[in-house]
Amino acid sequence: MQELEAGKLSLRQKLGMCMIGHIRYWEGMDFTEDNEYALNMIREHALGAVWVDRYHKDLAGVMQKIREIADYPILIMTDAENGIGDHLIGMHNALGCTDNADLAYAFGKVTAISARKMGYNTVCNPVLDMTTFNAACGITMRSLGGDKYRVARLAVAEARGMHEGGVLSVSKHFPGILGDGTIDSHMAEVEALKTKEELLDYHMYPYLQLMKENLLDGIMTMHSRVPKVDPDYPASLSKKVIGLIREQGFDGVALTDALVMMGVAAKFGAQACKPLAIANGNDLALMWGENKESYEALLEGWEKGVIPEERLNEAVRRVLEMQHKTLNLPSEPEITPEDAEKINRINRESTCARCDEGLLPAIDREKRHYFVVLAENSLSLDSKGKIDVDTWDKGWYRPGEIVKKLEALFPDSFVQVIHEFPTPSQIKQALEDSVPYDDVVFVTFINSQAYVGKEALTARVVSLIQALQVSGRIAALVHFGNPFVLEELSHIPRVLMGGVSAENVLHTLDILAGKAEPKGIPAYEIHLK
Repeated sequence: MQELEAGKLSLRQKLGMCMIGHIRYWEGMDFTEDNEYALNMIREHALGAVWVDRYHKDLAGVMQKIREIADYPILIMTDAENGIGDHLIGMHNALGCTDNADLAYAFGKVTAISARKMGYNTVCNPVLDMTTFNAACGITMRSLGGDKYRVARLAVAEARGMHEGGVLSVSKHFPGILGDGTIDSHMAEVEALKTKEELLDYHMYPYLQLMKENLLDGIMTMHSRVPKVDPDYPASLSKKVIGLIREQGFDGVALTDALVMMGVAAKFGAQACKPLAIANGNDLALMWGENKESYEALLEGWEKGVIPEERLNEAVRRVLEMQHKTLNLPSEPEITPEDAEKINRINRESTCARCDEGLLPAIDREKRHYFVVLAENSLSLDSKGKIDVDTWDKGWYRPGEIVKKLEALFPDSFVQVIHEFPTPSQIKQALEDSVPYDDVVFVTFINSQAYVGKEALTARVVSLIQALQVSGRIAALVHFGNPFVLEELSHIPRVLMGGVSAENVLHTLDILAGKAEPKGIPAYEIHLK
């Protein structure tokens, strides 16, 4: 393995050092030619980093090919917000709800070991975004929470575990701010009215703590605009915003979030934004488009004078220094049974309960309950609210398994499944059929995704819950995912808030039945009525 020397690199190699190429695989699409272009760049010592899709159908083969042709320490990257391989959690918020640094360390270590065995040497974790409101793009569940001290403490532990597990870490999304929560930067430009002082005191606090511990290998810049710092450019294209952490002494790599997102591409152009990203302070650009077109965009930016030579040389230096760090990573340790058990604990110990005074989280198993379970609209239901075909059996929220679990735990009760966007007949059936039962229990969920904007329960579901609550018939609500969506509901005496892993879902149902205790500490201040 040889290290590249900046002074011996050609212009093509220097520009390529500022690229994160992409080895893509999407079902039904052929990227063979473009993937081969990225591999040829590696052969030419002309690519700084490569992002390999974790769900590539031939991941092992791709990694083997990269190892065969890369005779320099190229950065091989991915992200792993809920872990990777066989040891998964319900995203970073599960760590936040445990509020346990030892478990955060174990998550970082296990994720690193798993990623390293797959062939990666750099993972874009931890997530340092903090929010105190209902945030778009799944940030609520991707975040460690809203308390900067808790987030920093857990992030330091996670990053330390990643280092000791054998990978470099890239913290995201700098500077860690969001808009009003209704807009997703995948969809449009997001504006955050924060001052420099607010950024330094709150949003950048975890980054600065990681710096103090020498655990901040890199940062991923986000596409939100901060007009009180830079009125013209989003953070990912802003010298002024990126300069905030440079002023604090950070000399590691800054890389962009994907430059196909509308928060940056719509205003600055899908190709023109790429040289701007390097010119304005990033050292690596996460292209996410055609590799050949991305390189040509950088070359055109250079030829037009968009990228100054001094800035290009600085970016290349930082990338080569980060590549050098991969040579000093520890050899691959093994995941111990104790490590694996700690990952399981994260899934079990992240459920939170909010109950009226005098109430336990568990409901009476001797009573006859009417359960209403939400399901994605693609799930096929018969006229009685039963699942014909479980078309959603691979995700974390599995209505078929929930029904079976509830029927086993509460054999004298009835379980009806309705859609997220229920039909009038489903609503009517729930109202009428629940009457003979002692009470009603709802099981709801939010499946956080990009390109959906603000997260919320549908108006029809909210109306159904409120209608049943008027007569005081709801005993409990069990919710999985973004807890802020519950703030619009009328008062419910018993609320269990779970995470977004299949293990957590089933464990939370055990809590409802009194077979386990809720151990989670809410990562956010949720204002339930």
